[in-house]
Amino acid sequence: MNTLRTVDLTFGAVFVCLMAIGANITVWFPVLALPIGGATVPLSLQTFFATIAGLMLGKKRGSIAMMTYILVGMAGVPVFAQMKAGPMQLISPTGGFILSFIFVAFFTGLIAERSRKPSIPAYTVASLVGLAFNYGIGVTYMYLAMNTWLALAISYPVAWASMMPFLIKDAGLACLAALFMVSLAKRVPSRWIATA
Repeated sequence: MNTLRTVDLTFGAVFVCLMAIGANITVWFPVLALPIGGATVPLSLQTFFATIAGLMLGKKRGSIAMMTYILVGMAGVPVFAQMKAGPMQLISPTGGFILSFIFVAFFTGLIAERSRKPSIPAYTVASLVGLAFNYGIGVTYMYLAMNTWLALAISYPVAWASMMPFLIKDAGLACLAALFMVSLAKRVPSRWIATA
């Protein structure tokens, strides 16, 4: 399919809203910010929703939904973490994670579209590949930001080590996304789910 259907636009808008909720869930539910080793790790659900977008909408529509989310935030709507907005968020140390959601949805959707039918193994692989893009882009961007325009010397291994609690949490959520989507695919009409 080369055209966007009404249902595609509707699901895309739903995922923009879900991304905003996932970014700010600890604003409304502070109990979901977990203390780990003297630091507070917020339970963000953005990677989870970006993964579901790719699995459900496919590579094209999922990545368009993530681009729309980013554009809405850049336009000034407070949809980024801690109710922030504006283009300056993209040059913050976590800006790479925001940009990576496009790749998460694209590559998760690409693998899901190539699987013959919804299955836990295929969707788990797709979700973990999306997670790899999320952290590969996000941590590298954070490392570059801190060592260049923020002038905070940090090594690449230390940058990765600082993200380990988040990575463990998001790996678990990636597997949960695969289980959720396989279950959802049995209940949602197939014409609503993107295919290759």
